[in-house]
Amino acid sequence: MFNKKDRQILLKEHVRKVLSPLGDVETFLEGISLHEGLLTIVLNADSRFETSLDKIQEDLRENLKDFPDIKNIIVTMSQHKTMPADSLAIEGIKSIIAIASGKGGVGKSTTTVNLAAALAQAGQRVGILDADLYGPSLPMLMGITEKPSVSADKKLIPIQKFGIHCFSIGFMIAPEAPLIWRGPMIQSTLRQMLKDVLWQDIDILLIDMPPGTGDVQLTLAQQVRMSGAIIVSTPQDIALIDARKGLEMFRKVNVPVLGIIENMSIFHCPHCGQPSEIFSHGGAKREAERLQVPFLGEVPLDLSIRAGSDGGIPVVIANPQTPEAESYKAIAKKIITALEQKEGALKAPPIISVV
Repeated sequence: MFNKKDRQILLKEHVRKVLSPLGDVETFLEGISLHEGLLTIVLNADSRFETSLDKIQEDLRENLKDFPDIKNIIVTMSQHKTMPADSLAIEGIKSIIAIASGKGGVGKSTTTVNLAAALAQAGQRVGILDADLYGPSLPMLMGITEKPSVSADKKLIPIQKFGIHCFSIGFMIAPEAPLIWRGPMIQSTLRQMLKDVLWQDIDILLIDMPPGTGDVQLTLAQQVRMSGAIIVSTPQDIALIDARKGLEMFRKVNVPVLGIIENMSIFHCPHCGQPSEIFSHGGAKREAERLQVPFLGEVPLDLSIRAGSDGGIPVVIANPQTPEAESYKAIAKKIITALEQKEGALKAPPIISVV
């Protein structure tokens, strides 16, 4: 019976043996990671692998089937080479929008799922890609517990919930499991999540970005053809400082900023009805005016939004007639208008039921 260390050594030997027909393994194998049943293998950006990744992946599956702790295998290439922009148009997706923030804790992910629901209710076919690999929140926010299936051509199939196509690394690992990966592994996995997930007839894909302006943000901004970015911030100065950094990053990589959303904008007491500016008020609007970008709207600080997030049912779906839900719907309409002006009129399909 092998211990954990011996199994890791044996696994690496098997991987190298399978890859050996491709040449000197040490010259092109950049990383091997087994985490919560997901085996990720990173090869360097060598053009000889571009058309054979599926074959390599299939060979590995066949040769590693005796390892019961391997549930799925991803083989991808690192991005040491600059890839041409044309190669990064994602099949099956018309428009891609990054939902970003300069810092964590401003409600970006909650904003993403509610905007997705509002866009779906407006007649768009919507997808969400959870790009926060270190802290994926989409499973909880959408109440998804099942694992994604694989298509006949070996692509991962997004999970549909409330009429929204969803994909997250959180669907494949345990909620409490930390993802201990270095930058190249993260970048490669992100590219695979875009290219090797079966996105079908998506009008708008919202990418829930991790907070900050690091490797993930730059990888997506530089290597994916984005229609635009939306910045989420609270009204307080400490959040706006970081939101400004995120906005300027997108400008520097030539991704148009579609606007700023002020989240947790104001709190109305449920007992007396009086408003309270807990995180200040109006700061994001003033910042949008100063930076000459559209102000998309305010979302209040409200218990129903938090309860919907914790319960896996976005407030736009759980309580669609409330002022909180209406605020997301108003922003969604502005997003559609911005895309129509930028890319030509979106052909609106029939309204999708989200009951």
